[in-house]
Amino acid sequence: MRHVAIVGAGVSGLSCAETLSGAGIRTTLFDKGRGPGGRMASRRIETAQGTAEFDFGAQYFTARDPLFIEQVNHWERSGLVSPWPAARTDAYIGIPTMKAVLQHLCLRHTVHFSSLVKGLVRNGQHWQLAGPDTGEDMFDSVVLALPAEQTATIITLHDFNLGRAALYARSQPCWTGMFVFSERVEHVSGLIRDSGIITWAASNRAKPGRSGPESWVVQAGPRWSLDRLEQSPDDIGPHLLAALEQELDIRLPAVIGQSVHRWRYALSAGTDLGCLWNETLALGACGDWLVGPRVESAWISGRLLADKIIAASSVRNS
Repeated sequence: MRHVAIVGAGVSGLSCAETLSGAGIRTTLFDKGRGPGGRMASRRIETAQGTAEFDFGAQYFTARDPLFIEQVNHWERSGLVSPWPAARTDAYIGIPTMKAVLQHLCLRHTVHFSSLVKGLVRNGQHWQLAGPDTGEDMFDSVVLALPAEQTATIITLHDFNLGRAALYARSQPCWTGMFVFSERVEHVSGLIRDSGIITWAASNRAKPGRSGPESWVVQAGPRWSLDRLEQSPDDIGPHLLAALEQELDIRLPAVIGQSVHRWRYALSAGTDLGCLWNETLALGACGDWLVGPRVESAWISGRLLADKIIAASSVRNS
């Protein structure tokens, strides 16, 4: 049985693993984080009023592709996602957090977390991952399910043309603040879009299936974030709070917990390539940056690459 290493346990990596496993191909996933998420990440903050959980990456996702719609309907029936019409008529969120779907999918696969892959080593017709916690297994194929910038640093050494495609797909950054308040913050919808420096802000209570203390996510626009990319989270937090207070036109209650996260590779431009694949080397890449800046795009890209690997495997076995 062929064995495929997938670097990255986000949406595209797990989509690829799902499709490959369905075709009887063995997969092992590696992720540098302590759990699944990628842009569907969630974070906990402990406060005197209890635990606050934040979706601090993608705030929701939509479904347009027929196969992805079918998949989302299955997740909804399983209680993993719920519609969020206040955000968009076709919006969905994970229940109880955005990463719930990925946590569920990880149970179906072999996933090694806290495993940073720094490079790839070609050994005859096989691949070995280079990193402090990646083991010594050999793989028939490797999938890089990473942001374009991280993909480029690894793949360029083995295929310059694939690396060039990744280098051209630049992402935009986003500073994100997570704030827990001592009292309820009054706002009609609990949502703010594209106002001032804020590209998105939302109260947890505005989302279906959320509970806990009064919590808000505040995301800054890409230009503002880029101009302050190398500042510290301690410097950024007060700006995000001031922007939220200005947009709400109230004096905010005391902050009893907070965290500020810098997404260096938050918003992909999309290249319409679908996926990258070198059949001779059995090396490929997938991710939203190869389709478009949506969760659905990442899912589609992972599936497209898996289909190419399955087709190549069928040829070898014929």
